[in-house]
Amino acid sequence: MDSNIRIATESDAVMIADISRKTFEETFAAQNSKEDMDKFLKEQFTRGKLILEVGAPANTFLLCYHGEEIAGYAKIRENNNPPGLRNLPALEIARFYALAEWIGKGIGRHLMQASIDIAMKRFKKIIWLGVWEKNQRAIDFYTKWNFKKFGEQQFILGNDAQTDW
Repeated sequence: MDSNIRIATESDAVMIADISRKTFEETFAAQNSKEDMDKFLKEQFTRGKLILEVGAPANTFLLCYHGEEIAGYAKIRENNNPPGLRNLPALEIARFYALAEWIGKGIGRHLMQASIDIAMKRFKKIIWLGVWEKNQRAIDFYTKWNFKKFGEQQFILGNDAQTDW
């Protein structure tokens, strides 16, 4: 597949906010109540808050294109280690999504390899992420990349306390 990855700039902020909300809904709406999804999108995952994330010092957004069409993105950051990693040199894959029509077509592979390449260039010893315990497709994908569960944290979706591995 003819895909390419580029690092986002602040001029991409609106597009990133829109694709963030769209992919989140595509990924989780079927497994969560409409009320919890609506509350999360209206209070925690607003377009305005997402726009502000782009260009923030610790955040890097990777955009994956197929030709001229955006197919997915990843958000990586360096300042949010969980307690178990203390101050080890680590990179978090904070978000990792492909648009529904691109799932299974290599977008995730390209984004993961780009994330790993950046971690290596930044001399990180650990790459970590959180994944919802009920998101089996994502768990299977991350397992293929040798990610292993090392802890749990809570994620609040609307009013629902969920467990991320």
